[in-house]
Amino acid sequence: MISQEELEADSQVRSFETHARASRQESWRVFCAIDLAVSVRTRLMGQIKRLRESAPHAQASWSREENIHLTLKFLGEIETSRLDSLSNAAACAVAYLRGFQITIEEPGVFPRHGTPRVLWIGVKDKLGKLAELQARLENECAKQGFTREERPFHPHFTLARLRKPQGTRELALAHKKLHFEPIEVIVSELLVIRSELSSTGSRYMVISRHRVET
Repeated sequence: MISQEELEADSQVRSFETHARASRQESWRVFCAIDLAVSVRTRLMGQIKRLRESAPHAQASWSREENIHLTLKFLGEIETSRLDSLSNAAACAVAYLRGFQITIEEPGVFPRHGTPRVLWIGVKDKLGKLAELQARLENECAKQGFTREERPFHPHFTLARLRKPQGTRELALAHKKLHFEPIEVIVSELLVIRSELSSTGSRYMVISRHRVET
């Protein structure tokens, strides 16, 4: 037979465990981005294929087709209780904004000086609408208490991250020399996305979609 003292002790343990579970708020790694049509992804993957063929021994992490997107804001780990606030910020950012066109072109590397670490394809924002959307997103996120990004916005699509310095300059030079035919893209939607890290790379899950008026 269980004594009163044992019942009270067990009750205290359960109470502590319940409180501990409630106090441990789950967090997700999230960002806001513009998705691409399959045809555009295919073109970018073609550029990656040519680069890999030009430098087969390069130590690089190459982007996978399903993971290519245009990031407007990376928030990192946030509590899941704040996901609705983030989605509301994204909805407000696209409100009354009409669809617009950007051009994907011009290969480049980060950093501009020193040992290259990232190979990318740049984005030309002729009308300044992409910069406007990104600024609106930053403002709306700040209203919801999210930290502002202090670095200048430099829209691009990452093709590869270079893991070792050996051969990076040759690969970066090949990247810059390879011709990339510009692609015109219509921006019509802003996504809030969860990124799950795993041993096989990042996996993405769309949390919310926010259409731009057409």
